[in-house]
Amino acid sequence: FKMCPGRVISKLLCSGEKEVDLAVQSAKAAFKIWSQMSGMERSRVLLEAARIIREQREEIATLETINNGKSIFEARVDIDISWQCLEYYAGLAGSLAGEHVQLPGGSFGYTRREPLGVCVGIGAWNYPFQIACWKSAPALACGNAMVFKPSPFTPVSVVRLAEIFTEAGVPKGLFNVVQGGAATGQFLCHHPDVAKISFTGSVPTGIKVMEMAAKGVKPVTLEMGGKSPLIIFSDCDFENAVNGALMANFLTQGEVCCNGTRVFVERKLLDAFTKEVVKRTQKIKIGDPLLEDTRMGALINRPHLDRVLGFIKQAKEQGAEVLCGGDLYVPDDPKLKNGYYMRPCVLGNCRDDMTCVKEEIFGPVMSILPFDTEEEVVERANTTKYGLAGGVFTRDIQKAHRVVAALKAGMCFINNYNVSPVELPFGGYKASGFGRENGRAAIEYYSQLKTVCVEMGNVESVF
Repeated sequence: FKMCPGRVISKLLCSGEKEVDLAVQSAKAAFKIWSQMSGMERSRVLLEAARIIREQREEIATLETINNGKSIFEARVDIDISWQCLEYYAGLAGSLAGEHVQLPGGSFGYTRREPLGVCVGIGAWNYPFQIACWKSAPALACGNAMVFKPSPFTPVSVVRLAEIFTEAGVPKGLFNVVQGGAATGQFLCHHPDVAKISFTGSVPTGIKVMEMAAKGVKPVTLEMGGKSPLIIFSDCDFENAVNGALMANFLTQGEVCCNGTRVFVERKLLDAFTKEVVKRTQKIKIGDPLLEDTRMGALINRPHLDRVLGFIKQAKEQGAEVLCGGDLYVPDDPKLKNGYYMRPCVLGNCRDDMTCVKEEIFGPVMSILPFDTEEEVVERANTTKYGLAGGVFTRDIQKAHRVVAALKAGMCFINNYNVSPVELPFGGYKASGFGRENGRAAIEYYSQLKTVCVEMGNVESVF
């Protein structure tokens, strides 16, 4: 593998209505076999897939770096989370069960947890392989089939996942990949044999997915954008808070939906915190993402890079101060000169009504805002249409729990940020979506309950 920034690495044909139907019908046939297997049988296959991913970690991480542009250091973490996700749901597959309820007179009832059928996964380009595992692992553990459409900007690594599932022993067609953009997504959402849709991406697209699913009364899981608050109290562990702010803003070139991009800093700590964050941000190594010491690679494409830079230009026009970065970066290596690189940016002198504070930028841009009281910062933190995540840094554990309880967000962090173990549910409030990835909670979104009532006596008729 070699990095070729700004150049085409592969060409794939978009799946039209015919190809989508073939993928769904293939998954439907595989579902009949897979859904009749025991949970333990499905578990063994998922464990084998996890083993293959773990064994091929370096190769898949390299593929993901080329696919997305993130550093190889981060890509390895993504791949580790991916195989851990498969292992976790393999562990749950054999324990999925309903319950028995005793009724009067010896009668009883029971519930069965049954798979939905053919599920659709629509992925985003920031975590292509990991998102595909987050969606497919619980779906397959519950006995479903899945047709997955990756982003057209990152089409490659999910194909490798499909190959791995096949190698691990899933029935042919159980996990199918279709390629394409909006039109392909529409064919999937409208297909009569699709039982459920799980989408990760932007709010406008998520709304369209929900509208299309509604026409077929299909359940949806939506994991969308965010403008998450990160609250730094003056009684925090200073070094830890600085590390947290960097983790909350600059992972994957800032292209992370749950990033804490509104950094609220208690006023008495503002100057020291800002100075240290700027100092640390300027030291971030940008460049070839396949090099071991690189910590920030290239943004996904030229239009997105231009969009991020446009937000910074607008921020300056509205009175924000660019404390560092916010401009194009051209690496010394001549073969990287066409790459979509920029210097990570810290904005000071920000106000809550600025566009850079209100809208999701989805790039390496941190907005720092001062606050004075706990009550004030909680109210300001919640003044957003989004509700994906939030973070608090403080040594006062009572205050930490009090603040996260008041935050209108689905994923909260105390004295850390962007830590998402597969054991914990992940998802948002408000415009950030609904439903959950990961944890036991995801089982609820990939299965349905059937109730059976058994009468041990005779039916008493009122007629």
